[in-house]
Amino acid sequence: MILPILKFGAPALREINKPVVLFGDELEIIAKSMIETMYSSPGIGLAAPQIGLNIQLVTMDLSVGEDPGQLIVICNPKMLSTEGEQKNDEGCLSFPEFTETVIRPEKMEVSGLNLKGEEIHYKAEGLLARCFSHEIDHLNGVLFIDHLSPLKRSLIRNRIKKLAKAGNW
Repeated sequence: MILPILKFGAPALREINKPVVLFGDELEIIAKSMIETMYSSPGIGLAAPQIGLNIQLVTMDLSVGEDPGQLIVICNPKMLSTEGEQKNDEGCLSFPEFTETVIRPEKMEVSGLNLKGEEIHYKAEGLLARCFSHEIDHLNGVLFIDHLSPLKRSLIRNRIKKLAKAGNW
């Protein structure tokens, strides 16, 4: 089921999310809905708080559904280490139509749990490292605009206020 994605301004996007502790059919249904929502947007990553759920669950697929082997579903992801940095344009499904240049780690190692509660590990670099960093931020109430200068943040907020006033946000 395709779910609505919360936009900037929704309080749930600023919450620190709770670890997943119950693994089973309900979690699998949530993950499946998140995957469908991510693909329909289209996006390469979606965190549970973006659909209003206060749990540490992330779906990612750099191929946007073209290569099933690239789909990642991870619960309670943690960055174990990072290396280097990359500076590239980045967007967010909770900020439709907005992109800005953000600095993220070039490489990282991530651990977490799969939908069965089994430990999984990833060594990510480039776009995958950027995506992990972005989605883990969401689980901690951090948004991509928080990585921007105060001036750029203010400009985006003002544009969003104008969109909201016109009924387009």
